[in-house]
Amino acid sequence: MPQTKFQNVVYTIIMALIMVYGMICYNVALNTNGVTNATFVMALHELPIMMPIAAILEFFIVEKLATKLAFTVARPTDRPQIITYAISTMIVCLMCPTMSLIATLLFKTPSFGTWIQTWGMNMPMALIWQLLFAGPLTRLIFRNLFRKQLAASAAAQDNH
Repeated sequence: MPQTKFQNVVYTIIMALIMVYGMICYNVALNTNGVTNATFVMALHELPIMMPIAAILEFFIVEKLATKLAFTVARPTDRPQIITYAISTMIVCLMCPTMSLIATLLFKTPSFGTWIQTWGMNMPMALIWQLLFAGPLTRLIFRNLFRKQLAASAAAQDNH
């Protein structure tokens, strides 16, 4: 969806914010044995640490690699939704173990077992959260922010 470097930065920041906040809430709920109103406030404490890490990883490393991996299972001629789901799935496959490792090192007693358990607990939720909520919400917000630019770009492509 993003068509310029600036749009890509904005898109990545929105996605990282929604994805990371949701996953932090999930992990706080796991650690406190349930979701309470305090869960959402406690998650805000880790957000300033984890969100920039996720955005930088996504922007500089994961996006390109995930796109290459996605096109090992999808074709450029597939419907755009299929391509979007393939890329999103590959992003989760790369980001989840990486962010689980970082969270383990920063917020837990680090060990290989703790990382594997954290990754295993996070992976199903990260995939569901990305495909059913964070991805669609990010695309909605992005389309609304850049409605005029995206429309102008589509009109320009139709004229060529």
